[in-house]
Amino acid sequence: MTPQLTTFDQPQQVITFIPQVQKFPPTKKALILDSGTLINLSMNGLLYLIEELKKITSIKFLITEQVKYEVVDRPSGIPRFELGALRIKEMINSGVLEMPQALNIQKESINLSTEELIAIANHTVEARGKFVHIVSDAEMSCLALSSILTEKGIENMIAIDERTTRILAEKPENLQKLMSSRLHFNVSLKKNNFNEFKNFRFIRSTELVYVAHKKNVLKLKDPKALEAVLYATKYKGSSVSFDEINVLKKL
Repeated sequence: MTPQLTTFDQPQQVITFIPQVQKFPPTKKALILDSGTLINLSMNGLLYLIEELKKITSIKFLITEQVKYEVVDRPSGIPRFELGALRIKEMINSGVLEMPQALNIQKESINLSTEELIAIANHTVEARGKFVHIVSDAEMSCLALSSILTEKGIENMIAIDERTTRILAEKPENLQKLMSSRLHFNVSLKKNNFNEFKNFRFIRSTELVYVAHKKNVLKLKDPKALEAVLYATKYKGSSVSFDEINVLKKL
C-alpha cells in the first residue's frame, strides 16, 4: 500500500455568508487522532510534534470522548501508564488537543453514529456461523466524527495505526485474508457493508512524523533522525511495512 501523505499546507479561501453572529470561526482542516496513534507518539517521546504542527498550520487536532477514555481516563489510575495519560491530559487542558465541542459538534451525535458504524463493522466478518468483532468504540468514533466534519465542509483525515479499520475502508477485499490469517480459519464477508466505510481518509503515526520532519519541527537533526522515527513508530504499533518506510526515506 503506497503511503498517502498530506502536508496540510495553505488553507483554501472559502467565502460564506452567515446571518447574525458567527460563533465558531470557519475551520478548513482537521486531524482526528485515534488512541493508538497518540499512544505510539507518547511511547516514542514524540507528542510534542502535534503541538509544533499546530503552531505552524491551521489544523484542528481533535479527539473524541471514546479516545479520551482510552488514553486519559482509563490509564490514569494505572502506574505503568499514568505518565502517558498525564501528558495527553495536559495537551487537552492547554488546547493543543481539542474535543469536538470546539466545533459545536455534540458528543450525542458522535455516539449515535459510532454505534451505527460499530454495528455494521462488527457484522461484516463471519466465522463458523458467528460474526467477529473487528473494531473498537474509539476507532469508530473517529470515523463518526470524520463523517460529521465532512458534512460540515471541513476537510479532515483520521490518524490511525491499527490495520483492520484502514483495510475495511481502503482495501476491504483484503479483509478476508487478514482475518483468516489472524483466526487461523477461513472467514466470509458481507460485502454490501463496505460502502459505509469507503469515503474516509487516513494517515498513520509514521506519515505524521514524516510530515513533521518535512516541516522541520522534529527536534532531532541527525541525518538518520527520519529513519529512526519511522522505525520507532513501526515498532510501537503502526501498521507500516519496511517497503513503505523505504519509500518515505527516499521522498
